[in-house]
Amino acid sequence: MSAPTSEGSRFTVSETRPPVSPAQLPQVELRGDCANCFGLCCVALPFARSADFAVDKSSGEPCRNLQEDFRCGTHTRLRDSGFPGCTVYDCFGAGQRVSQVTFGGVSWREAPDTARQMYEVFPVMRQLHELLRYLTEARALDATRPVHRDLDRALARVTELTEGSAADLEKLDVGPVRAEVNPLLLRSSTLVRAAAGGRPKNKRGADLIGARLRGAKLRGADLRGALLIAADLSGADLSLADLIGADLRDADLSGADLTGALFLTQPQLNAARGDAATRLPEGFERPAHWVRQA
Repeated sequence: MSAPTSEGSRFTVSETRPPVSPAQLPQVELRGDCANCFGLCCVALPFARSADFAVDKSSGEPCRNLQEDFRCGTHTRLRDSGFPGCTVYDCFGAGQRVSQVTFGGVSWREAPDTARQMYEVFPVMRQLHELLRYLTEARALDATRPVHRDLDRALARVTELTEGSAADLEKLDVGPVRAEVNPLLLRSSTLVRAAAGGRPKNKRGADLIGARLRGAKLRGADLRGALLIAADLSGADLSLADLIGADLRDADLSGADLTGALFLTQPQLNAARGDAATRLPEGFERPAHWVRQA
């Protein structure tokens, strides 16, 4: 399989591609499984000493907390140990995919000559899995029925890309893939949010850092890419809101209603603050630090 780039073959989900049944799609795990990963997020990714990380670490340097079994030695104490940034990261299953499938279960410790390529492939796979996560969510909704065929094609094509060789993935330009998928996600969002009625607010990409939005009526709002860092969203109605890419770090979601929120991820919730009264979409876990704050 040749990797599509801006100069090479094109990623496409157009009508020229044959229809695909959801039953024909390979099942791709879209949640991180650290037990089957070679600690890739702990070694491949760099981070700088800050409020999120206690130390500096360069790409390719194993985190000081990474154990010989590739597990985190301070996983249950990350926030208290100065690594809250780790608690808001999710590879969407890319870690175990790269470890067990792309590199056949042979770790960078066992085969040091593969380490550099493995570290390059991991963030590419992570982007593909993130797209699969959003496409899968959109496809599962009845409101998106008008675009189900296109969503099926996109799912099949992105899944196909994840099955490429390490060499293919290393040179893959994910930009064109995102450019093809994004209109589908936008269309899906519009179809779902129409159920909110009225004229939902458009806050796409808005700078709402520290905004006072207590009790705000944001049902069905477009909050794609909005900066909501430290915003007061306590008691806000965020049901059916599109939250793809919204920055919710330290946002107060106490008592907020997020039922039916679109493209929300667990890391976004982990980065925010909330309480027992926060209403979450089905399938999400209430972050442990919310309980401690209560």
